[in-house]
Parts: sequence; C-alpha cells; structure tokens
Amino acid sequence: MREFMKLFITAKAGAKEERVEKVDDTHFRVWVKDPPEKGKANDAITRALAEHMGVAKSQVALISGKKSKRKIIEVVK
Repeated sequence: MREFMKLFITAKAGAKEERVEKVDDTHFRVWVKDPPEKGKANDAITRALAEHMGVAKSQVALISGKKSKRKIIEVVK
C-alpha cells in the first residue's frame, strides 16, 4: 500500500551550502545552491528532499509554490 505524505517547505535558494532541516513532522527548511530561475531551485529542492527522506526523486512531487519560497511537496512511500 502506498503512503502519501504532504510536506510544507520553506525554501532558501542560492545558499552557500545545501541542507535540509526538519522543523516538525510535516515542516522543513531546505537550502539549495541553485538559483531560483527556470525551475533549477525547485529541482534541487526535490532532489535534496528525496535524498533526506531516502526515496527516489520520482517519488517527490511539487504540488504548490512553484514561484514561492513556501512550497507544498508530496512524497510517495
């Protein structure tokens, strides 16, 4: 059975280092080096979250917030 998890992300693009910080069970802060242009930062955020959660990048999808610092991401486990 597939488990869907909705995560609320505060994104920081153009950071000096990449990291993921868990605030609580559903809220995270994600710093990525990529700039917020042409979807580069969004790709880096989904990649960083997939690595942090231990799932494939294809199991992480941006649901809302494509052009915002606040994003909603769905993870399928």
